[in-house]
Amino acid sequence: MTAAIRAGRVTFRPWRASDLEPFAAMSADAEVMRHFPSTLTRAEAAAFIARAEQHLTAHGFCFWAAEAPDSPFIGAVGLARVTFDAGFLGAVEIGWRLARRFWGQGLATDAARAALDHGFGVLGLAEIVAFTALSNTPSMRVMERLGMTRADTFDHPRLPPDHPLRRHVLYRLEAPR
Repeated sequence: MTAAIRAGRVTFRPWRASDLEPFAAMSADAEVMRHFPSTLTRAEAAAFIARAEQHLTAHGFCFWAAEAPDSPFIGAVGLARVTFDAGFLGAVEIGWRLARRFWGQGLATDAARAALDHGFGVLGLAEIVAFTALSNTPSMRVMERLGMTRADTFDHPRLPPDHPLRRHVLYRLEAPR
């Protein structure tokens, strides 16, 4: 994707150099990252963006930068291949991370719906998955609003056995027929 995709109040697009500072600030916010293993440093945020750009080159999709009419950056949303083995290695996942001031406005759901449409329509995917820590009920509510079905629970293999976020839930959605 080289052009932006507009989805109601949200547009997702390739990353710009100007996205690094707001993405790094968002990723350093402990409340935004409470369902992730840790906050990210600026260097780790830059590495995330670099991986997203590499994924886009390799697969034609990624976690894109997201914006709204009144803000040039609200977070990241998109699709990525699952790279760890928890029974669904290689599946395409949908995900989102928004800056705290954009929570509770339906923006994650709007953007995720557009990413699903892109995945099923443009990319021709047969299924898209989503997963999160069991404690992340807000994201699970978004998954359910998207029509995804809770399929399984699993231990995230990249987290140590005693990590409080190790237990995850998996949701699935098949392409419309």
